[in-house]
Amino acid sequence: MAANTFLKGGEFLVKSSDHRDLFIPEDFNEEQLMIRDTVRSFVEQEVVPFTDRIEKLEEGLIPSILEKFAELGFLGTHMPESLGGGDLDFITNTLIGDEIGPSGSFTVTYNAQTGIGMLPILYYGTEAQKEKYLPKMITGELKASYCLTEPSSGSDALAAKSTAELNEAGTHYILNGQKMWITNAGFADVFTVFAQVTGKHLPDGKSGFTGFILEKGMPGFTLGAEEKKLGIKGSSTRQIYMENVQVPVENLLGEVGKGHLIAFNVLNIGRFKLGASCLGGFKKLVETSAVYATEREQFQQPIASFGAIKYKLAEQAIRSFVAETAVYRSAQLIQQAEEQYKASGMEFAQSKLEGAKEYALECSIIKVIGSETLDYVVDETVQIFGGMGYSEEGHIARAYRDSRINRIFEGTNEINRMVILSTILKLAMKGELDLLTPGMAVQNELMNGVVPDVTYSGPYAGEQQIVDNFKKVLIMILGTAAQEAMSGKLDLKEEQEILMNLSDIIMDIFNAEGALMRVMKVAENYPQKPIELYDAVLRTYLHDTASNILKYGTDAIASFIAPEIQPAFLSGIRKFTKYPLQNVKENRRKIAAYVLENKRYPF
Repeated sequence: MAANTFLKGGEFLVKSSDHRDLFIPEDFNEEQLMIRDTVRSFVEQEVVPFTDRIEKLEEGLIPSILEKFAELGFLGTHMPESLGGGDLDFITNTLIGDEIGPSGSFTVTYNAQTGIGMLPILYYGTEAQKEKYLPKMITGELKASYCLTEPSSGSDALAAKSTAELNEAGTHYILNGQKMWITNAGFADVFTVFAQVTGKHLPDGKSGFTGFILEKGMPGFTLGAEEKKLGIKGSSTRQIYMENVQVPVENLLGEVGKGHLIAFNVLNIGRFKLGASCLGGFKKLVETSAVYATEREQFQQPIASFGAIKYKLAEQAIRSFVAETAVYRSAQLIQQAEEQYKASGMEFAQSKLEGAKEYALECSIIKVIGSETLDYVVDETVQIFGGMGYSEEGHIARAYRDSRINRIFEGTNEINRMVILSTILKLAMKGELDLLTPGMAVQNELMNGVVPDVTYSGPYAGEQQIVDNFKKVLIMILGTAAQEAMSGKLDLKEEQEILMNLSDIIMDIFNAEGALMRVMKVAENYPQKPIELYDAVLRTYLHDTASNILKYGTDAIASFIAPEIQPAFLSGIRKFTKYPLQNVKENRRKIAAYVLENKRYPF
């Protein structure tokens, strides 16, 4: 790969980015806006009017909608032209996922088809497998599913008990076992299934966790009944059972014993796609909240006139803005990596695989903040709607139920928090992320008063400084935790509470820096935009983030730092989270005014 000019995975913690190079939603070009409008129109005309029927799992309905979307070319926008795909860039594909977000159960179907359904074959399939399956998945003729979870193995996917034994003739693997929570199972034609290769006739002595491609109709391959779920009721979810299913050896996916590479690398994009879809969902809910708040009257006035409601509308918009920025910032990073890998001569599928792998940490961040932002926004939407939000007569209760799954699948948010922190530590131990140099600088500043040479000027100097200081909090605590772990005094695997504190700080840093860069770019490049609105969002968010990082940092040091040196650490955290008081009440009222004036997400 050529020397890159952008940050590698995790480097945002130790290096600064130039806001002028950041892609932000304000930068969408005409073609992207046309694609956005096409997808939005499709959702409004082909999905939303049929929601009640979708929720009842009307046979054939969701597959037919998927096929209509395929007719517009939207199931293959991330696939190579040689297979019938559109080969659109990663940012544009992210925009498509964003716009599909308000589709409820159809969002899950679409993400499973285009993500965990198609990508295992694109990434790891042979040329024959790709040519056999992917063109028909792109046209919607074939529907795809992904079978990883078992009754006894969820987050610990590699503990799967399903088995695959090679027959004596060496022509077929015999699969036995059970998978559960399988999205699209009721109508899928092709299933990516994972099993433990065991037995006497092992190829080259290889065994272990392995991927296979199974097809509907294979003898011994059966489905359970549709699951009754809390939400996403219109998404087909079934168990699958395998009883001596004979799978041809040519349906082996990847290498024997290397199924974990498929599972983990496909999940990277699965997590990102989930976060992007959540983005579309919560932006639509901001609009829903604003419209209802202006129409619903209490005490002879619209509830939108009350400060408590303005707070909710503003906070919905703030969190949506921050998460949206993070999604497109990550999309740009992945896109740049893919482009450089291609330029170095790497083939299509491998460049996409490596791009996602480089930013696995950022994909986990997007999954967590997307799902948790949606949960916050939909919860406050229910509150704004009051009794009508709780009633199944409307659609808000359904949105509330649908949102809850996002913190669970594609790896629970707890698992993803562990991934975020463990990835940082692995990068540091391999020498790919230099935590030592900034760590020494922070120590020098705190103990000797040596302030770094970096100074900021301009209207956002204070904001740039506080974001840098947030990074110092993390470096200070993380460096100490790593030292304690290496000395044997601290077993981080057994200290998940501390890991989650540190992961929350990491995510806050990513969010805060992204929001700052977006506002700075808008201020310089988009004079027609209401910069006072952007400033209100940024400064309110930083005000709250400073308090959050103070708490997370304090909780962490109280958990493992010796009492006699805790005051020194606490003093450092307080120093690095000091940000001028903001009139957050007025800021939120200003934001709420824009939301109510536009009756939608205002950015």
